[in-house]
Amino acid sequence: MTPFRHGAPAVPDADTLGGHTTRQLLRLCEVVGLGDDDASVYARTLLRSLGPVAGRPLDLPPATPSFLSDDHTPVEFSLSFVPDAAPTLRVLLEPGCGAGTLAQNGRTGLEFLRDAARRWDFATDRLDELTDLFFPETPEGPLALWLALELRPGGVPQVKAYLNPAAGGDDRSAATMREALHRLGHRSAFDVLPEGDRHLFLALDLGDWEEPRAKVYLAHHDMSAPEAGLLCRMPGGPSPEDIEAVFRVAGGLDTGDGADGRLSRRPVQSCHAFTETSTALPSGFTLYVPVRDYAAHDGEALARATALLDRYGMDTGPLRGAVSALTRRRLEDGVGLIAYLSVAHQSGRPPRATVYLSSEAYQVRPPALASLGEPAAAH
Repeated sequence: MTPFRHGAPAVPDADTLGGHTTRQLLRLCEVVGLGDDDASVYARTLLRSLGPVAGRPLDLPPATPSFLSDDHTPVEFSLSFVPDAAPTLRVLLEPGCGAGTLAQNGRTGLEFLRDAARRWDFATDRLDELTDLFFPETPEGPLALWLALELRPGGVPQVKAYLNPAAGGDDRSAATMREALHRLGHRSAFDVLPEGDRHLFLALDLGDWEEPRAKVYLAHHDMSAPEAGLLCRMPGGPSPEDIEAVFRVAGGLDTGDGADGRLSRRPVQSCHAFTETSTALPSGFTLYVPVRDYAAHDGEALARATALLDRYGMDTGPLRGAVSALTRRRLEDGVGLIAYLSVAHQSGRPPRATVYLSSEAYQVRPPALASLGEPAAAH
């Protein structure tokens, strides 16, 4: 595999979208211990993904709305933790973010992805089998294509593509998901999934993953901890009690008195990962809690994130460093810097906790003043 040529990237001014997000990425690379050469490679990749909007001043509104984040920044960072190891830095991108229409967004994203496949020497055949499902002539929904890059030493990331099952219409999303899984060889997988309120994404691992996954994301509105505990379909996966504990800690319900509150604002998400086709059963399960909608401010969200990492014996120091790398504001002055908390389980591997971090390039969401029990719009 051939990484991009080494050398310091030409970073746009700090008050542009590219300058703001690239500087954040470079600081995060330092936090997780990635070297200067790797950081430069990944910074250039981020700039390339943004295309012409990289130089767009931040005092202008986003060129097109991106639903990748609440303030429409088309970049999101995350740190993934396992015990006794440095965290892994990831970046989620919308490479078609400056396109005028959703169809153009998808075409731009596919062009960027295929260019990356040539540079990093990975195949896109699994995605190519599904383009008619997820890239129709007149797509619908909030996104066309997102790409997640897991940033590794050596300048060659692992790549995940996120696809929109509602591209052919919201009423077709379940049928689209079923057909996509069938084409990928998971012919009975759809019937194993738990009930959900919406099919959010299909994600595909592309490249040299040890066990490439097809991952189905579901939204679950107005959920309680006991209901969350029953979502896993993975043999030998986490116990309902373990899932409930994650739900309570991340959702701010871990009061120690057995309180059975519901998360009724932004929906909780579950992810079901399929790696082999001999059975219909998933080999992975992840619960995602949108902590930003259930915390008064980011200081509270950080406390829950550190409590979750402590629960699994993971070092909280890099998370604090990452927060400082992204913003200089007081955490009590906003909510949304820490967007989601998740714990993933995969067969044969230790649990993995991930903290999702917003760039806040365009806006800092003010701290919550109203009751956190009131419904909020879902994205």
